[in-house]
Order: sequence, then C-alpha cells, then structure tokens
Amino acid sequence: MDTQEYITSGTLEFYVYGLLTEEENIEVNKLAQEHESVRAEILSIEKAVINLSYSVSPHLSAENYEKIRQRLIEKHSNDGVVKLEHKRGMNPYIGWAAAVVLMFGLIFQYYKYSEVTKEVEAVTTQKSKFEQLLASTQQKNTETEKALAIVRNNGSTVVKLEGQEISPESYAKVYINKTSNETYVDLAGLPKAPAGKVYQVWALKLDPLTPTSIGVINDAALQNGIFKVDNNDGAQAFGITLEPAGGSPTPTLEQLYALGKV
Repeated sequence: MDTQEYITSGTLEFYVYGLLTEEENIEVNKLAQEHESVRAEILSIEKAVINLSYSVSPHLSAENYEKIRQRLIEKHSNDGVVKLEHKRGMNPYIGWAAAVVLMFGLIFQYYKYSEVTKEVEAVTTQKSKFEQLLASTQQKNTETEKALAIVRNNGSTVVKLEGQEISPESYAKVYINKTSNETYVDLAGLPKAPAGKVYQVWALKLDPLTPTSIGVINDAALQNGIFKVDNNDGAQAFGITLEPAGGSPTPTLEQLYALGKV
C-alpha cells in the first residue's frame, strides 16, 4: 500500500501505543526513515498522546510533564521519530495514555454510529409515511374520478332524496346506471353520524311497503361522498336511516334522514 493508505490504516497508532510486533516495528521505522509524511504522522500521534494524557492524568505533575515534553520536542527538532524500546517494555504512563486515546476514539465512533443509525431510522419512517400518504392520495383521486364519471354519465338516472323531519336540511342522491347495472349514492349532504351509529341505505317497493337494505355506510366511507351500493332493479324509492353500528334488519323510521322516489 502507499504511504497515505499506511497512515490511515491505524498501524502508526498501534506503533505509538507499543502494540506491534518487533518485525512490524522495524517496518515502521524503515518507512519513517524513507518518508517524511510517515515521520510527521508518528510525531503528531506521539504529541497528541502526551498532550491528552496531561489533561486527564491525576498523577503527573506539571514539572514532570514539562520535562517529558521538552525531551520529546528535542528528539523531534530534527524531524526524527521517537524510538521505542519495546524489549524493555513501554513506559507505563505512555501505554495508559494511549489506552485513554483509544477509548475516547471508540466512544466517539460509537456515538457517530448511533447518530447515523437514528438518522437512517428517521428517514425510513418518513419514507414510509410518505408512501402511505401517496397511496391514500392516489386512492382518493381514483374515487373522485370514478364519482365524476358517474355524475357525468348521461345514462345514469338521478334520484334526489330530501331531508325528513328529524333533519330537514339533509339531502342525498342516488345514481342508477341501467347499462352497467350499478347503483351509487352520494351522502355528502348528511350530517356526521354519532359514535356507534351508521347510515343504512334502503331500496323501497311502495305497495306494499317493502324495504331492502342495499348498503351500510360507516363514517369513514361517508367522507368520500359517492360510493357504490347493491343494485336493486325493482326499487321505486330510496331511503336513508340512522342505525346502530352494523346496521339493522329493518329500517328505524323514527331515524329516517332522507327519502326520495324514483
């Protein structure tokens, strides 16, 4: 590898910490003699260890620290490299300081990793929310286009349902397309159903009065305005009542909100 890759590999830090084998130390010394950039990096690491250890060590006096510092500066005054006597063992103070540097480095890397992980999770969450919103918007657009097609279809018969005594201001519309045999209702003119209640649409035969349920509309569906219900070819009128959740087998006439003849 070239000198820059060697510098960034972390080998020089282990050299200063005294963690390399004798053969590896010889290799580093050789490179330091041949390349000024390697010598400069070793010098930078050694000075950083000394300065950091002075700031965190509770035992080293300012006088002793200055003596060590001056000796290092004198050794480096000619761009030399501090020679470590590995056979005699590292100065325990330098080894301790190196361990502190390594510990702070690991803590910093863990902190950065945690921050990046949080950012990735946040982006993933935002992406998921955006995809859900996009899908919901596309669905609403499809429903809107379908509703417009129903309203504009010349083949559709429109039945207007007027508000009744319980809610005179209410209204609704039923769209019957005999070509496609489809029936749609527009309940946008009805008030919001109370909790635990739903609107139920009835197809009515008048003589005798025979109601047939063609759809139970929950509050979420009501917000969409126009939606499909069951088709009933023989219907002579349509009514909409307010019923308990799940609907009723027969209409509650006291809760009749809208009614209209075909």
